[in-house]
Amino acid sequence: MQPKLIIHGGAGSSLIGKGGVEIVRQSLTKVLEEVYPLLLAGESAQAAVVRGCQLLEDDPRFNSGTGSVLQSDGQIRMSASLMDGTNQRFSGTINVSRLKNPIALAQALQNFPDRVLSDYGSAELARELQVPIYNPLTDMRLQEWWQERQENFVKEAAGVVAEADLFTSTEAGRGTIGVVALDSQGSLAAGTSTGGKGFERIGRVSDSATPAGNYATSQAAVSCTGIGEDIIDECLAARIVVRVTDGMSLAAAFDRSLVEAQSRQRDLGAIGIDRTGAICWGKTSQVLLAAYHTGETIGDTLEWSDNALTGSV
Repeated sequence: MQPKLIIHGGAGSSLIGKGGVEIVRQSLTKVLEEVYPLLLAGESAQAAVVRGCQLLEDDPRFNSGTGSVLQSDGQIRMSASLMDGTNQRFSGTINVSRLKNPIALAQALQNFPDRVLSDYGSAELARELQVPIYNPLTDMRLQEWWQERQENFVKEAAGVVAEADLFTSTEAGRGTIGVVALDSQGSLAAGTSTGGKGFERIGRVSDSATPAGNYATSQAAVSCTGIGEDIIDECLAARIVVRVTDGMSLAAAFDRSLVEAQSRQRDLGAIGIDRTGAICWGKTSQVLLAAYHTGETIGDTLEWSDNALTGSV
């Protein structure tokens, strides 16, 4: 089977100018160009998803891993999950700190009987696995938090991308990264990672380490981004995948799910692939930072201005 790959770096408010678009496009394309050859070489969907998430986590422009936003107390707490569609196994880490790649911890948890751990359990597992301590803080995120602290945290969320001139507003706290892959054996996997929405109450749990935000079976795989509470309320990733399992095409499942989400004024986006190799995406937010590789072409959604809520290739 021809491998397929789609990735996202969040969803949010309008991009400003070609410079901003090109910066994000270069970052996303670089990930596609490194990960897709792994699929061609026979790597599993799970391995490709983990590698793609690691690369996005390492890019300080995105709100995951290095470049994660700070919570109200000035600390970084990250969450990530991985789901392998072949064995339909979900694993995740919630509000983990001092870690370079939360997705790697989620991958390690695939082999444990207790597969979703909160902050304390995640920290203990990281020590057990001898994962090096790492500080994901960047100067831009620190400045962002300090400025908001001076204003007594009037904003509900931090910026989606750590690039000062990319967005019209830093109030679009929809920063999540995600990867969905179909490998040459027909297996699917999805991974999602986030630093949270920023400035949130200590202990808040995002959708990224739940099946609402990241879900995969042998039929389809989906990763979500946007306001975590909205995604959880819609149980979006699982809803789309279940609809495909029940007989809908991936495109139809995206269409219905996004129409429903928009009717309830949700703010979110999603990417997905099904077992036939169809690639779909959708958003109710203004911008979805996604890019895909069909095996023949690379494309993205950065300047997607169609009035439709969803798109596909």
